[in-house]
Amino acid sequence: MKSSPAKAVAPRATGVSPARRSLAPPGPSRQIGFHQLLVAARKKYFIDALSDALRNLDPKRIKEQIAEYVPAEVQRLLAAAGLRDEYVFPVPAVIDACPSLVGYYRLLLGAPQKSFYKGTTGMGFFKTMEESGTISVRQQAGVPDFCRAMAEPLASLVRQIPNFNERDLRELPLLTFGSQLQGSNNTQIGKKAMQEIFVAITEILQKQITKKETRRLTIQNAAGRTVFVSLFHDPDVSVQEQVEEHLHSKVAIEVKGGTDVSNVHNRAGEAEKSHLKAKKNGFRDFWTIISKAGLDMSKLAQESQTTTEWFDVTQILARQGKDWEDFRQRLAGAVGVPLTKAGRKSGR
Repeated sequence: MKSSPAKAVAPRATGVSPARRSLAPPGPSRQIGFHQLLVAARKKYFIDALSDALRNLDPKRIKEQIAEYVPAEVQRLLAAAGLRDEYVFPVPAVIDACPSLVGYYRLLLGAPQKSFYKGTTGMGFFKTMEESGTISVRQQAGVPDFCRAMAEPLASLVRQIPNFNERDLRELPLLTFGSQLQGSNNTQIGKKAMQEIFVAITEILQKQITKKETRRLTIQNAAGRTVFVSLFHDPDVSVQEQVEEHLHSKVAIEVKGGTDVSNVHNRAGEAEKSHLKAKKNGFRDFWTIISKAGLDMSKLAQESQTTTEWFDVTQILARQGKDWEDFRQRLAGAVGVPLTKAGRKSGR
């Protein structure tokens, strides 16, 4: 006889509901903070920034430098994979055009900042290029040596990864960048956001800059006056105009890169304290750059009544959106220079 299939036995009803587990997953504020820095990194030392730089360079010059710095057999491997050599190997033309791309090739190699720039590597000489996007005359003279030094380990990377492809090219840098952010506490993330905002400001004003330093820009405005845009504290960023022997304080900008919604009113309160100090020091306009997504701006404004303009930090870092366009226009007006066409797309 064939045995009949076993019937499912229903659990015995006890009349008692199972105890509900107490679960408390962490909130998303840390990841949102990482996202703010990620969108900034895309404009400085990820493949987006490299693509932007290459659009304005002579392909013939790039090809000549590739022949000089990249081993021939590695060129063939990349050609077979459909990858452009300069997406893997630095050449002087690319680094001169966008100095922050030192960071792109560092991340592709998988080297954290601490180990890459330590004294024994000699690479510390180029660190400010990654961080500020600026290059000195001395650094520019050292770029060919940087490209030669990086060619060897990057060639080994291509040779030893089977079927190296575009996906690898995009994802490998993220592994190092992610661990780099994990090592940052909230204070460091806030400082990093402030530095990235200063880089965005530099991009807006780059046509009118007469002197570029790590923490200060000197600009000649349309009226022939000297304007200083400085990265410091209280305020985080200041715009000051030299009129004869007097320095007129025009705009105080506070940058709040935190993302914890429950703490946003405290951050706005911190901005208010800084703005009140700036007001006593003669500043006339007060801007706060903060995460605005999902917030009631009328309530936020109550925490900083001195703030005259609010801008979303993620839009500024991403160089896109309404707040980015408004920020560009307001900054150009405050400095007194014509607003040049945006170098990158600005979505809405």
